[in-house]
Amino acid sequence: MKTLVTGATGFVGSNLVRRLLKDEGEIKALVRKDSNTKNIDGLDIEIVDGDLRDRESLMSVLKGCDTLYHVAAHYSFWDRDSRKIYDINVEGTKNILYAALKRGLEKVVYTSTVGCIGIPQNGDCGTEKTELNPSDFHNHYKRSKYLAEVEALKICKKGLPLVIVNPSTPIGPMDIKPTPTGKIIVDFLNKKMPAYINTGLNLIDVRDVARGHILAAQRGKIGERYILGNENISMKGILNLLEEITGIKAPKIRMPYLLALTAAHINQFISDKITKRPPFIPLAGVRMAKRFMYFDASRAVRELSLPQSSIKKALEESVKWYYEHGYVK
Repeated sequence: MKTLVTGATGFVGSNLVRRLLKDEGEIKALVRKDSNTKNIDGLDIEIVDGDLRDRESLMSVLKGCDTLYHVAAHYSFWDRDSRKIYDINVEGTKNILYAALKRGLEKVVYTSTVGCIGIPQNGDCGTEKTELNPSDFHNHYKRSKYLAEVEALKICKKGLPLVIVNPSTPIGPMDIKPTPTGKIIVDFLNKKMPAYINTGLNLIDVRDVARGHILAAQRGKIGERYILGNENISMKGILNLLEEITGIKAPKIRMPYLLALTAAHINQFISDKITKRPPFIPLAGVRMAKRFMYFDASRAVRELSLPQSSIKKALEESVKWYYEHGYVK
Protein backbone atom coordinates (compact mmCIF):
# COMPACT_ATOMS: atom_id res chain seq x y z
CA MET A 1 0.00 0.00 0.00
CA LYS A 2 1.41 3.42 -0.97
CA THR A 3 0.14 6.69 0.48
CA LEU A 4 0.78 10.25 -0.69
CA VAL A 5 0.72 13.08 1.85
CA THR A 6 0.71 16.71 0.74
CA GLY A 7 1.77 19.31 3.30
CA ALA A 8 3.98 16.74 5.02
CA THR A 9 6.49 19.34 6.21
CA GLY A 10 3.87 21.30 8.14
CA PHE A 11 2.39 21.02 11.62
CA VAL A 12 -0.47 18.59 10.97
CA GLY A 13 1.18 16.92 7.98
CA SER A 14 4.41 15.98 9.78
CA ASN A 15 2.47 14.52 12.71
CA LEU A 16 0.32 12.59 10.23
CA VAL A 17 3.38 11.17 8.48
CA ARG A 18 4.79 9.96 11.80
CA ARG A 19 1.50 8.30 12.66
CA LEU A 20 1.24 6.70 9.22
CA LEU A 21 4.72 5.23 9.60
CA LYS A 22 3.41 3.27 12.58
CA ASP A 23 0.34 1.98 10.75
CA GLU A 24 0.88 1.93 7.01
CA GLY A 25 3.19 0.79 4.21
CA GLU A 26 5.11 3.11 1.90
CA ILE A 27 4.75 6.85 2.47
CA LYS A 28 5.38 9.42 -0.24
CA ALA A 29 5.52 13.14 0.60
CA LEU A 30 4.88 15.90 -1.94
CA VAL A 31 7.24 18.75 -1.05
CA ARG A 32 7.91 22.10 -2.74
CA LYS A 33 11.56 22.76 -3.49
CA ASP A 34 11.69 25.79 -1.20
CA SER A 35 10.03 24.02 1.76
CA ASN A 36 11.65 23.67 5.17
CA THR A 37 11.92 19.88 5.57
CA LYS A 38 13.13 19.94 9.18
CA ASN A 39 9.95 18.26 10.45
CA ILE A 40 10.46 15.17 8.27
CA ASP A 41 14.24 14.95 7.94
CA GLY A 42 15.48 11.44 8.63
CA LEU A 43 12.10 9.73 8.30
CA ASP A 44 11.79 6.59 6.20
CA ILE A 45 9.65 8.16 3.49
CA GLU A 46 9.99 9.01 -0.20
CA ILE A 47 10.17 12.75 -0.82
CA VAL A 48 9.11 13.98 -4.25
CA ASP A 49 9.42 17.54 -5.50
CA GLY A 50 6.19 19.03 -6.72
CA ASP A 51 3.76 21.90 -6.65
CA LEU A 52 -0.02 21.78 -6.32
CA ARG A 53 -0.27 24.46 -8.97
CA ASP A 54 1.24 22.13 -11.60
CA ARG A 55 -1.64 19.78 -12.46
CA GLU A 56 0.25 17.65 -14.97
CA SER A 57 3.09 16.81 -12.57
CA LEU A 58 0.60 15.56 -9.98
CA MET A 59 -0.47 12.68 -12.19
CA SER A 60 3.02 11.19 -12.08
CA VAL A 61 3.36 11.88 -8.35
CA LEU A 62 0.19 9.84 -7.65
CA LYS A 63 1.25 6.90 -9.80
CA GLY A 64 1.08 3.69 -7.78
CA CYS A 65 -0.68 5.32 -4.81
CA ASP A 66 -3.79 3.89 -3.16
CA THR A 67 -4.53 6.70 -0.68
CA LEU A 68 -4.12 10.46 -0.64
CA TYR A 69 -4.10 12.76 2.38
CA HIS A 70 -4.33 16.28 1.01
CA VAL A 71 -3.18 18.33 3.99
CA ALA A 72 -1.27 21.11 2.24
CA ALA A 73 -2.58 24.67 2.37
CA HIS A 74 -1.34 28.21 2.43
CA TYR A 75 -2.29 28.91 6.06
CA SER A 76 -1.93 32.61 6.67
CA PHE A 77 -4.18 35.43 7.86
CA TRP A 78 -2.13 37.91 5.81
CA ASP A 79 -0.13 37.77 2.60
CA ARG A 80 1.32 40.44 0.35
CA ASP A 81 -0.23 38.60 -2.59
CA SER A 82 -3.70 37.29 -1.72
CA ARG A 83 -3.94 35.59 -5.12
CA LYS A 84 -1.35 33.07 -3.94
CA ILE A 85 -3.72 31.90 -1.20
CA TYR A 86 -6.41 31.05 -3.76
CA ASP A 87 -3.95 29.53 -6.24
CA ILE A 88 -2.74 27.02 -3.64
CA ASN A 89 -5.85 26.43 -1.55
CA VAL A 90 -8.49 26.37 -4.27
CA GLU A 91 -6.80 25.66 -7.61
CA GLY A 92 -4.18 23.43 -5.99
CA THR A 93 -6.90 21.38 -4.29
CA LYS A 94 -8.78 20.98 -7.57
CA ASN A 95 -5.58 19.91 -9.30
CA ILE A 96 -4.61 17.20 -6.82
CA LEU A 97 -8.16 15.87 -6.42
CA TYR A 98 -8.77 15.66 -10.18
CA ALA A 99 -5.46 13.82 -10.51
CA ALA A 100 -6.55 11.43 -7.75
CA LEU A 101 -9.86 10.86 -9.57
CA LYS A 102 -8.08 10.05 -12.84
CA ARG A 103 -5.68 7.72 -11.05
CA GLY A 104 -8.57 5.86 -9.44
CA LEU A 105 -7.37 6.11 -5.85
CA GLU A 106 -9.18 4.00 -3.25
CA LYS A 107 -9.56 6.73 -0.62
CA VAL A 108 -8.86 10.46 -0.35
CA VAL A 109 -8.95 12.53 2.84
CA TYR A 110 -9.05 16.28 2.39
CA THR A 111 -8.00 18.52 5.29
CA SER A 112 -10.34 21.47 5.57
CA THR A 113 -10.90 23.59 8.71
CA VAL A 114 -13.65 24.42 11.20
CA GLY A 115 -13.42 27.88 9.64
CA CYS A 116 -15.71 26.40 6.95
CA ILE A 117 -18.35 25.56 9.56
CA GLY A 118 -20.81 28.06 10.96
CA ILE A 119 -21.36 28.99 14.59
CA PRO A 120 -25.02 29.19 15.70
CA GLN A 121 -26.27 32.61 16.77
CA ASN A 122 -27.93 31.11 19.86
CA GLY A 123 -24.58 30.21 21.46
CA ASP A 124 -24.66 26.49 20.63
CA CYS A 125 -21.56 24.77 19.27
CA GLY A 126 -21.07 24.42 15.54
CA THR A 127 -21.56 20.98 14.01
CA GLU A 128 -20.89 19.47 10.60
CA LYS A 129 -24.39 20.55 9.57
CA THR A 130 -24.08 24.20 10.65
CA GLU A 131 -23.96 26.34 7.52
CA LEU A 132 -21.43 29.14 7.26
CA ASN A 133 -22.81 32.64 6.87
CA PRO A 134 -21.09 34.47 3.97
CA SER A 135 -20.69 37.46 6.29
CA ASP A 136 -18.23 35.31 8.29
CA PHE A 137 -15.65 35.34 5.48
CA HIS A 138 -13.24 37.43 7.53
CA ASN A 139 -10.13 36.74 5.49
CA HIS A 140 -8.78 35.26 2.28
CA TYR A 141 -7.62 32.07 4.00
CA LYS A 142 -11.08 31.24 5.36
CA ARG A 143 -12.80 32.10 2.09
CA SER A 144 -10.28 30.09 0.07
CA LYS A 145 -10.76 27.01 2.25
CA TYR A 146 -14.53 27.31 1.94
CA LEU A 147 -14.27 27.50 -1.85
CA ALA A 148 -11.89 24.54 -1.82
CA GLU A 149 -14.43 22.47 0.13
CA VAL A 150 -17.08 23.32 -2.44
CA GLU A 151 -14.79 22.18 -5.26
CA ALA A 152 -13.81 19.02 -3.37
CA LEU A 153 -17.45 17.99 -2.99
CA LYS A 154 -18.07 18.62 -6.70
CA ILE A 155 -15.22 16.25 -7.57
CA CYS A 156 -16.51 13.73 -5.02
CA LYS A 157 -19.84 13.65 -6.88
CA LYS A 158 -17.91 12.69 -10.01
CA GLY A 159 -16.71 9.52 -8.30
CA LEU A 160 -13.79 10.47 -6.05
CA PRO A 161 -13.96 8.47 -2.77
CA LEU A 162 -13.47 11.58 -0.64
CA VAL A 163 -13.85 12.23 3.09
CA ILE A 164 -13.39 15.72 4.53
CA VAL A 165 -11.95 16.42 7.96
CA ASN A 166 -12.28 19.82 9.66
CA PRO A 167 -9.64 20.19 12.39
CA SER A 168 -10.39 22.79 15.06
CA THR A 169 -7.30 24.26 16.76
CA PRO A 170 -4.42 21.75 16.95
CA ILE A 171 -1.72 22.18 19.59
CA GLY A 172 1.39 20.15 20.30
CA PRO A 173 4.91 19.55 18.98
CA MET A 174 6.33 20.43 15.55
CA ASP A 175 4.41 23.65 14.97
CA ILE A 176 7.41 24.88 13.07
CA LYS A 177 5.98 28.02 11.46
CA PRO A 178 4.29 28.56 14.01
CA THR A 179 0.56 28.64 13.25
CA PRO A 180 -1.50 31.61 14.52
CA THR A 181 -2.44 29.57 17.59
CA GLY A 182 1.15 28.54 18.11
CA LYS A 183 2.13 32.19 17.94
CA ILE A 184 -0.21 32.89 20.86
CA ILE A 185 1.70 30.33 22.92
CA VAL A 186 5.09 31.64 21.78
CA ASP A 187 4.10 35.24 22.57
CA PHE A 188 2.95 34.12 26.01
CA LEU A 189 6.26 32.36 26.65
CA ASN A 190 8.16 35.47 25.54
CA LYS A 191 5.96 37.65 27.79
CA LYS A 192 4.57 39.59 24.84
CA MET A 193 0.91 39.30 25.85
CA PRO A 194 -0.06 42.27 28.03
CA ALA A 195 -3.78 41.64 27.47
CA TYR A 196 -6.23 39.18 25.97
CA ILE A 197 -9.52 39.21 24.07
CA ASN A 198 -12.63 37.59 25.52
CA THR A 199 -13.00 34.73 23.05
CA GLY A 200 -12.69 30.96 23.00
CA LEU A 201 -11.37 28.09 20.89
CA ASN A 202 -11.83 24.37 20.48
CA LEU A 203 -8.45 22.75 21.15
CA ILE A 204 -7.20 19.29 20.20
CA ASP A 205 -3.86 17.51 20.44
CA VAL A 206 -2.29 17.58 16.97
CA ARG A 207 -1.50 13.86 17.28
CA ASP A 208 -5.21 13.18 17.73
CA VAL A 209 -5.79 15.18 14.56
CA ALA A 210 -3.27 12.96 12.77
CA ARG A 211 -4.99 9.85 14.07
CA GLY A 212 -8.34 11.34 13.03
CA HIS A 213 -7.16 11.57 9.42
CA ILE A 214 -6.33 7.87 9.35
CA LEU A 215 -9.61 6.94 11.03
CA ALA A 216 -11.46 9.07 8.46
CA ALA A 217 -9.80 7.08 5.66
CA GLN A 218 -10.72 3.81 7.36
CA ARG A 219 -14.23 4.56 8.67
CA GLY A 220 -15.42 7.89 7.24
CA LYS A 221 -18.46 8.07 4.98
CA ILE A 222 -17.79 9.20 1.42
CA GLY A 223 -18.87 12.80 0.80
CA GLU A 224 -19.18 13.60 4.51
CA ARG A 225 -17.12 15.82 6.80
CA TYR A 226 -15.96 15.32 10.38
CA ILE A 227 -14.92 17.91 12.95
CA LEU A 228 -11.62 16.87 14.52
CA GLY A 229 -11.83 18.67 17.84
CA ASN A 230 -11.85 18.14 21.56
CA GLU A 231 -12.27 20.73 24.34
CA ASN A 232 -13.95 24.12 24.11
CA ILE A 233 -12.01 26.52 26.29
CA SER A 234 -11.93 30.31 26.68
CA MET A 235 -8.82 32.32 25.87
CA LYS A 236 -8.55 33.20 29.56
CA GLY A 237 -8.73 29.49 30.38
CA ILE A 238 -5.96 28.71 27.89
CA LEU A 239 -3.72 31.41 29.36
CA ASN A 240 -4.43 30.18 32.89
CA LEU A 241 -3.37 26.68 31.87
CA LEU A 242 -0.16 28.10 30.39
CA GLU A 243 0.48 29.94 33.65
CA GLU A 244 0.00 26.70 35.57
CA ILE A 245 2.39 24.86 33.24
CA THR A 246 5.12 27.50 33.01
CA GLY A 247 4.85 29.69 36.08
CA ILE A 248 4.64 32.73 33.80
CA LYS A 249 1.83 35.03 34.91
CA ALA A 250 -1.16 35.15 32.59
CA PRO A 251 -2.31 38.63 31.54
CA LYS A 252 -5.06 40.02 33.76
CA ILE A 253 -6.22 42.78 31.43
CA ARG A 254 -9.11 41.97 29.11
CA MET A 255 -8.83 44.16 26.04
CA PRO A 256 -12.16 45.58 24.78
CA TYR A 257 -13.00 44.14 21.38
CA LEU A 258 -13.31 47.53 19.67
CA LEU A 259 -9.88 48.56 20.94
CA ALA A 260 -8.36 45.33 19.63
CA LEU A 261 -10.12 45.84 16.29
CA THR A 262 -8.81 49.40 15.98
CA ALA A 263 -5.26 48.27 16.77
CA ALA A 264 -5.57 45.48 14.21
CA HIS A 265 -6.73 47.90 11.50
CA ILE A 266 -3.71 50.12 12.21
CA ASN A 267 -1.39 47.10 12.11
CA GLN A 268 -2.93 45.94 8.85
CA PHE A 269 -2.45 49.37 7.25
CA ILE A 270 1.20 49.45 8.31
CA SER A 271 1.77 45.94 6.94
CA ASP A 272 0.00 46.62 3.65
CA LYS A 273 1.47 50.04 2.94
CA ILE A 274 4.78 50.28 4.77
CA THR A 275 6.54 47.17 6.10
CA LYS A 276 5.09 44.55 3.71
CA ARG A 277 5.48 42.11 6.59
CA PRO A 278 2.82 40.17 8.56
CA PRO A 279 1.04 42.36 11.15
CA PHE A 280 1.73 41.76 14.83
CA ILE A 281 -2.05 41.83 15.42
CA PRO A 282 -3.75 40.04 12.50
CA LEU A 283 -6.99 41.79 11.57
CA ALA A 284 -8.54 38.50 10.45
CA GLY A 285 -7.74 36.88 13.78
CA VAL A 286 -9.34 39.71 15.74
CA ARG A 287 -12.47 39.59 13.59
CA MET A 288 -12.77 35.85 14.16
CA ALA A 289 -12.31 36.37 17.91
CA LYS A 290 -15.51 38.39 18.10
CA ARG A 291 -17.34 35.11 18.66
CA PHE A 292 -16.44 32.05 20.73
CA MET A 293 -15.34 29.46 18.17
CA TYR A 294 -16.78 26.43 19.92
CA PHE A 295 -17.51 23.22 18.04
CA ASP A 296 -19.02 19.80 18.70
CA ALA A 297 -16.76 16.91 17.67
CA SER A 298 -19.09 14.18 18.94
CA ARG A 299 -19.77 12.81 15.46
CA ALA A 300 -16.07 12.09 14.86
CA VAL A 301 -15.79 10.56 18.34
CA ARG A 302 -18.85 8.39 17.72
CA GLU A 303 -18.28 7.33 14.10
CA LEU A 304 -14.48 7.43 13.82
CA SER A 305 -13.46 6.81 17.47
CA LEU A 306 -11.49 10.07 17.41
CA PRO A 307 -9.14 10.17 20.45
CA GLN A 308 -9.68 12.89 23.06
CA SER A 309 -6.29 13.29 24.72
CA SER A 310 -5.56 15.71 27.57
CA ILE A 311 -5.41 19.32 26.41
CA LYS A 312 -3.20 20.28 29.34
CA LYS A 313 -0.68 17.60 28.37
CA ALA A 314 -0.74 18.76 24.75
CA LEU A 315 -0.02 22.33 25.91
CA GLU A 316 2.81 21.04 28.10
CA GLU A 317 4.42 19.25 25.17
CA SER A 318 3.89 22.26 22.93
CA VAL A 319 5.64 24.51 25.46
CA LYS A 320 8.49 22.00 25.81
CA TRP A 321 8.94 21.83 22.03
CA TYR A 322 9.06 25.62 21.66
CA TYR A 323 11.68 25.89 24.41
CA GLU A 324 13.80 23.10 22.94
CA HIS A 325 13.72 24.58 19.44
CA GLY A 326 14.69 28.15 20.28
CA TYR A 327 11.35 29.96 20.00
CA VAL A 328 11.65 31.41 23.51
CA LYS A 329 14.17 34.19 23.92
